[in-house]
Amino acid sequence: MIVLNNGKERERFLKFAIVGAVGALIDFAVMNLLTTAGLPLVPAGTISLLVAVTSNFIGNRYWTYPDSRSRRLTHQLTMFFAVNIAGVAIRLPILHFIESPLIRVLERMHFRAPLSAEFLARNLTLALAVGIVMLWNFFINRYWTYNDVD
Repeated sequence: MIVLNNGKERERFLKFAIVGAVGALIDFAVMNLLTTAGLPLVPAGTISLLVAVTSNFIGNRYWTYPDSRSRRLTHQLTMFFAVNIAGVAIRLPILHFIESPLIRVLERMHFRAPLSAEFLARNLTLALAVGIVMLWNFFINRYWTYNDVD
């Protein structure tokens, strides 16, 4: 069992979190670019996730788990994407069901320019989804995708 009181696992979790933070920045940037261009949040969030997952795989393969080489790159990439596709099943309902009620709450709080209630709600909703899915991704990837490291 993977326990974060092990120094090596804490280091991996920290690296995974840093890689994930970079991925989250990419995710937010792409999502905001696409929604500003008029694409609704769910498809924009799905596209931004795919771009971020690609970045995360590269960072995790070569930095977080550089000693994980028992699987071919394509096989490990397929496993990583499978975990992240399952993460989409967690992410999409959050994006779909949280944004609208959060907009209403923020509008009642009288948020005004430069940050609209819609902008804040969209980004807070994505932040919630990213945080929850990051925990899922770390543990499932560690137990399955990168289970070949000590």
